[in-house]
Amino acid sequence: MSLLKRSALVAATVAGLTLALAAPASAHVTVNPDTATAGGYTKVTFRVPNESDTASTNKVEVNLPADNPVASVSVKPITGWDVATTVSKLAKPLEAHGAQITEAVSKITWTAKAGSEVKPGQFQEFDVSLGPLPESGQMVFKALQYYSDNTTVRWIDEPTTDGTEPEHPAPVLKLAAAGATDTAAAAPTAAATPQAAADDDSSDGPDAFGIAGLIAGVIALILALLAYAKASRRPAQESTPATKS
Repeated sequence: MSLLKRSALVAATVAGLTLALAAPASAHVTVNPDTATAGGYTKVTFRVPNESDTASTNKVEVNLPADNPVASVSVKPITGWDVATTVSKLAKPLEAHGAQITEAVSKITWTAKAGSEVKPGQFQEFDVSLGPLPESGQMVFKALQYYSDNTTVRWIDEPTTDGTEPEHPAPVLKLAAAGATDTAAAAPTAAATPQAAADDDSSDGPDAFGIAGLIAGVIALILALLAYAKASRRPAQESTPATKS
């Protein structure tokens, strides 16, 4: 086999396997949807995938931003999980419904009961109702994910200014003006369907990319092996003397 063909075989195999193995590593804790109306109320879902191959997620903590507190926080019960909220005194009181709020929820902790942990290859969703939201900006929810092997993943990196994603990004809820969200809500149903799919891909996408990468790797390997077999047969065919008539 020529050096060129050997190089092509190695390159195709390495590229396919690299794509298959690298894609799943990008899964992380997210907040869905990631945009809400500034000054209003909303329900958000914290989606927590298990990234370990051997351990289960047994506790999740979500910290509400101290610089953007909200007066009302309520959580949806989840079968098999205990939930607790931590209330802290505010540095600056909030105005809500004509009253001053001096304390607010600063942390929510979900703890799994035996048998309800998020096992490898699974994810769990945690629903929270919030409001009134700040009038502008964004809310960064720093989250901690605890595993049964006593390891902890800290999803606390804030958004970067250059647009690149940090290694352990914290879930971020962007706050938009009422007009912007109203326009999105008034869009035709046909246009809204792809957006819903895009929202799902933002968190479940690593699984899809992992499968696609695995398929691409297998195809690349098959093509490389076929090229190898073809190249191996050719010298034998070319060396056979021509039959005299």
